[in-house]
Amino acid sequence: MAEGALELQLTAPNANTKQSPHCPALLARRSKLSAFSKICYAVGGAPNQVAGSASAFFLQIYLLDVAQITPFEASLVLSIGKFWGGFTDPIIGFSISKSKWTGIGRLMPWIVGSTPFLVVSYFFLWFVPPFVTGRVAWYLMFYCSFQALSTVYHVPYTTLTMFISTDQTERDSATAYRMTMEVFGTLIGAALQGQIVASAHFANYCKTNNGSNNFTGNVSDSFPNHTALTGSLDIQLHARNVYMIAAGVICSIYLLCTTILFFGVKERDDPYALLSGKVIPFFRGFKLSVQHGPYLNLIAAFLLISAAVQLQQSNFVLFCTHAADLRGHFQNLVLTILISAVLSIPFWQWFLQRFGKKTAAFGISWMIPFTIMLVTIPNLIVAYLVAVSSGFSIAASLLLPWSMLPDVVDNFRLMNPQLKGLEAIFYSSFVFFTKLSAGIALGVSSLSLEFAGYSSAACKQSYHVVLTLQILIGAAPAVLIIIGLVILIFYPITEDKRRETELALNTIRLRTRRATLIVI
Repeated sequence: MAEGALELQLTAPNANTKQSPHCPALLARRSKLSAFSKICYAVGGAPNQVAGSASAFFLQIYLLDVAQITPFEASLVLSIGKFWGGFTDPIIGFSISKSKWTGIGRLMPWIVGSTPFLVVSYFFLWFVPPFVTGRVAWYLMFYCSFQALSTVYHVPYTTLTMFISTDQTERDSATAYRMTMEVFGTLIGAALQGQIVASAHFANYCKTNNGSNNFTGNVSDSFPNHTALTGSLDIQLHARNVYMIAAGVICSIYLLCTTILFFGVKERDDPYALLSGKVIPFFRGFKLSVQHGPYLNLIAAFLLISAAVQLQQSNFVLFCTHAADLRGHFQNLVLTILISAVLSIPFWQWFLQRFGKKTAAFGISWMIPFTIMLVTIPNLIVAYLVAVSSGFSIAASLLLPWSMLPDVVDNFRLMNPQLKGLEAIFYSSFVFFTKLSAGIALGVSSLSLEFAGYSSAACKQSYHVVLTLQILIGAAPAVLIIIGLVILIFYPITEDKRRETELALNTIRLRTRRATLIVI
């Protein structure tokens, strides 16, 4: 109690605050964030998105066509890695809730300490080991490590939203900054990865061993063993080298952005936490969080929507390469998707403030008709239209859950004032469920390609592989998005209820501050 009181004494304007009629205004001013702080906070979210974007769009095709493991083995790597990352989320959330306050905060040590190990695991994820027998174990080990360490970085970073300000408007604004930067990071990741590794997937794509013939047409029909791509050692070495170059660039971005976050953001403890006693056990906190109605609704809706977006991202490059005549354009189409997403964030921030977050969520459905159009009419003009519309919808799917989650946490705080320290559990559990759904989606995706007969050595895939890719980027995501939006209809936190919750919590915070100053 004395430590918390001292913190409040240092941050309070003066002891007479308890008698001033302007206390709410003073509290609000203290909660304001500078644009510089918001930008530095937002920059911290970029590296995970840079790496996540690169792996989302390119890891599956890398494992299949560069590392040359089978679709079944790739499904094991992708699904187990996602599951492992998801299971570490609650563990990290619990560990953070038990952390002590340090000179640099309670969350920042986790972010800074995990970065060097995260960089190493990411780099070796894109390295092809010289041995073949244990290659699947290699990728499984480093993908699991990357997923776990990115969780150690991501959970405290997202939880930091609750501890940079107590003002909901400021947190929403910081979240908009963050999501703009994260989508921009997604753009950078896809741009770097796409431009650097593009030559590995379409340069000299269908040449034979001596490079003299260029097979076109039904190559896979003429060569049933699908060996058209295995002859050139130079092409294989080139593909491996460009993927490692891309990994090295992204690792440097991790180090730079973490440094900016550390020096540019001040973590603040919330005086609301002084209302309650000891931190409750993790499993009880987890149980209480998932039993909270608004939180359960939010998780159910966005785990389906996240799975849909993951399906489209992981199979888009494969679709362009094998199911449509867009092999030479996929990197530019990925850039178009992400540029559209970056430019759409300010619109969605304005829209959710003007019409409410729940209404804005239905903008995610905008991608459905255009994606179906790409599947049925796979030409270049349609592909760019789909890229623009998909970016518009993806921006909404990225911004809204992280903008709605603080409202859910505040609602829980108000309904359970005796409980403390569950913020990290809420954030880590949300990431856990979304990663779980993404792992299932990726596993099903790769297994579907295995059953369809995908061959990494083929210039042209079979009809069944093409049909499977069409379903994976068209019909399946559409169904998942529609079901998720139907669930979201029943989300109970309206704009009026959100404002009432904010006012009630600010009143509690003000009373806590006054009581603390009186004790001092």
